[in-house]
Amino acid sequence: MKRKLTAAMVAATATFAFAQPAAAQGACDRELTQRIANDWVAALEQGTMMTMQLGEWVDYNENFRRSSLGGFLSEAREVVWHMALLDTTSCQVYVEAVTKTEAGKWEVIATQMGNGFFGVGPFDNITTDEGDWLFDAERTAYYASRENWGEIPVGERASREELIAAADAYLDLFNDKSVVVPWGTPCARLEGGVYTGRGEPTDTCNVGVPEGVELVNRRYVVDEAKGAVNVFLEFGESKRPDSHTFRVEDGTLRYVHTVTNCGDQDNCGFPPFAEMIANNPDMQPDLD
Repeated sequence: MKRKLTAAMVAATATFAFAQPAAAQGACDRELTQRIANDWVAALEQGTMMTMQLGEWVDYNENFRRSSLGGFLSEAREVVWHMALLDTTSCQVYVEAVTKTEAGKWEVIATQMGNGFFGVGPFDNITTDEGDWLFDAERTAYYASRENWGEIPVGERASREELIAAADAYLDLFNDKSVVVPWGTPCARLEGGVYTGRGEPTDTCNVGVPEGVELVNRRYVVDEAKGAVNVFLEFGESKRPDSHTFRVEDGTLRYVHTVTNCGDQDNCGFPPFAEMIANNPDMQPDLD
């Protein structure tokens, strides 16, 4: 693993050094970053910004466009499932959540948050709902809740550089088929509401990716304790807002999650998701 990813690690280290927020030069601990994550989940549940320690000015982007945090949090949601990654080096938090409103609207929400001298922020939020890529929030929660994203024993953890390198190897594969990806077995990929896992020791994430697609402007949140890294990026020529999250165990990929906003193009221009499932029901295996 280390030999395979040495070059990627060097590049990733250089990239990440410039990616850290200027306001986050002071180290954060897990207690602080966990509190930020908890406050965000509470904000989703209560439909208010008042659960968070915000600065006077809040920089909020939704699907990579400037928007209103208050507008997004104007409605209470049931948080059906969520996980949080805590980056104590850059003082950032990533939260992935499956939510449901009282009116029955489901969403899968991916959020990167910083923490500066004056409070929590900036916020980068990718929101998905009906019509976005492979969207089926109920199945997303069903599969994700069966995974283990807990802390890894200290002596078995990958370094920050190794985690970024593993993520970059997977993402670089979309535009360079010569890249060596540290595939793990078993590994399960959760892409929208589609899952490659079957609960078998032979499960794999190496099921193919598009070719000739650049994934650019990557922004990382790294949690060494959980062996995980989240990457926000612009996907392909259309620069779709995209989140990829990776879990690394024993130097290889164990889980991959994707959340992709399609804008005004249903299922990102592919056939309707319901039609895809009807033609290939194995895309959503029953794990019970």
